Amino acid sequence: MAICRASAEPLGIAVFARAPQAGAAKTRLIPALGAVGAARLQRRLILHALAVAQAAAIGRVTLWGTPDDQQRFFRAVQRCCDVDLCGQSGLDLGERMAAAFAAQAGPLLLIGSDCPALQPAHLVAAAKILLEERQHAKDAVFIPAEDGGYVLVGLRCPQPQLFAAIEWGSERVMAQTRQRLSGSGLRWGELPRLWDVDRPADLLRLATLEGFVEWSQ
Repeated sequence: MAICRASAEPLGIAVFARAPQAGAAKTRLIPALGAVGAARLQRRLILHALAVAQAAAIGRVTLWGTPDDQQRFFRAVQRCCDVDLCGQSGLDLGERMAAAFAAQAGPLLLIGSDCPALQPAHLVAAAKILLEERQHAKDAVFIPAEDGGYVLVGLRCPQPQLFAAIEWGSERVMAQTRQRLSGSGLRWGELPRLWDVDRPADLLRLATLEGFVEWSQ
């Protein structure tokens, strides 16, 4: 366990994304969109996440790609969006996130590309919680997801125990993480829940958002 109450290092933003390859991206949406359509949506979601991260203007943005950070789409995004590019490493999502936090010298906000409801204001609010230096400063910040996971995690310093032995992809992720936070003696804050796009039923809500109307069913 590491408890970090303050940091002189600049804040970073990590965007985790899977390469938008037909047949391998957004596989649970393939029945509704087809393999090519699901990959197109994945591209759009990645670009949205990067735009949100940059619009927040609170720190340098790094795109963490998988399974191959040298995939042509990722390289093109690196050039056009002026972001850093790194490859995810680890056997599961927890190991990959822990590795990203370990690679950051200072505080870090980590988001995925599955939450089109995420806006710059959410990142600004999360950063404020994480970086405040008053008596009630937090070691971590989260935005829970409606499905039981979370769409944002922020840490002042690496906390690898938060990502070990978690049932990733289940509705118990946030609950298990809260238990781990309490057991580690960490202080954390949470912002209101948001929703992400994982299943065909989520496309109805997606189509109500600006820039995503074409995915209405």
